[in-house]
Amino acid sequence: MRPADATVAASMRVGAAAALVFVGCGLLDLRQYAGFAVLGALASAFARHEPMVRVAAKVSLVGALLVAFVAGGGLLALAQVPIWAEVALMAVGAAVAAASVSAFRITGPGPVILVFAATAAVGYVAAAGDLVRTCLAAAIGAAVGLLALLTPLLVLPLGPARLAVARALAAVAALDRGGPVEPARAALAQAREKVALSSVRGNDATHRLELIVLLDEAETAVGDWLAGDPARLREVARHEAELRKVKRRSTILDGSASVEASALPQPTGFVATGLSGLRSRLVLGNAARIALAAACAGWLAAAAGMDHPLWASMGAMAAMQGVTYALTVERAIQRLLGNVGGAVIGALLIAAGLGFWPTVVAIVVLQVTAELTAARNYALTSLAVTPMALLMVGLGGHISPEIGVSRIVDTLVGVIVGVIIAAVTISRSDVQHLPAPGAVGLAG
Repeated sequence: MRPADATVAASMRVGAAAALVFVGCGLLDLRQYAGFAVLGALASAFARHEPMVRVAAKVSLVGALLVAFVAGGGLLALAQVPIWAEVALMAVGAAVAAASVSAFRITGPGPVILVFAATAAVGYVAAAGDLVRTCLAAAIGAAVGLLALLTPLLVLPLGPARLAVARALAAVAALDRGGPVEPARAALAQAREKVALSSVRGNDATHRLELIVLLDEAETAVGDWLAGDPARLREVARHEAELRKVKRRSTILDGSASVEASALPQPTGFVATGLSGLRSRLVLGNAARIALAAACAGWLAAAAGMDHPLWASMGAMAAMQGVTYALTVERAIQRLLGNVGGAVIGALLIAAGLGFWPTVVAIVVLQVTAELTAARNYALTSLAVTPMALLMVGLGGHISPEIGVSRIVDTLVGVIVGVIIAAVTISRSDVQHLPAPGAVGLAG
């Protein structure tokens, strides 16, 4: 279990967005499209703790990608291409999704949600009318998700900046406990970027100035600590608790004192950052690895006669979202364990024959649970995501509890292929999976 903070409010926003589109679809008798609307609303799970300008840009892009992937999946269904071609095209889509999310630095559940949206459309769309309605449902859901993220920022415009500064102060305080200096400097730089992106007026502008001064003092404290004097470091760190409170602003500095702050760096534009990232060899290389893994897993599952080969592709893609080989193996194991437990839960819920509204409640609870655990443990996240995904598939048509077995087997194929592809394409600089020098000799 990894430590995580500021997860409750963000998780509740995602749950609220999902609940809102569910209620809308239920009351308007559009229940067959509720799953696609909720997929669109999952855009609210991205770009959490970002300033308003970045939330608007990043979540809008995610929403557009979700609609595009639903459209792509629907077109595949209408074209009725052979399964091997379907897997190949979906693998290309996985590469596009991975490259887009990575290049534009969009944090959140990752690109696998985009591929899941396309896969859901492949299984549902049977006519041109279905394609139009599923895309429209996803677009409306994405708009609701964006609204769910932007609304709190109208009340707390400096909320993301306050949290970023609080996290920076926590990283600075860790130096006094023997922590490394690099994470502290990185946290300070990230906090400066968040503050720079937060455009406010009036009293909020005064509080923003205080945050900048506090960051200046924190950087000075780091310098003093490196020189052997930790006194200022402890003094600055005491402001962390106040900044973590859900408040519009706080009085941090003495109001009678003159406030002088350093100039903030000009953040790189969102579009410029993304376009630069799309030309990065690292981003393109990782996207190619994911495409290869997704294609191999899907083709292997199809050759073995499995019912849902695209699920195997998603399993491989999800496993390879780790930035190192060691993390890839860890995620693969955790995803498999989570899918086994989640498939059992999903099968039990499906066998219970829940109606629409009880299913809605179950999906929202599972979604919130997944968001709460996402930063803590991937196995627990998969334990909640798997039954949620199965229930959402069931909203579009009748399914049996046996679908849980298919989910487990397809995921097993996907994670094994993902780990193998990660191993054969490993970077020479990735040595985190190797024992430390001298460890073998010492053990002997």
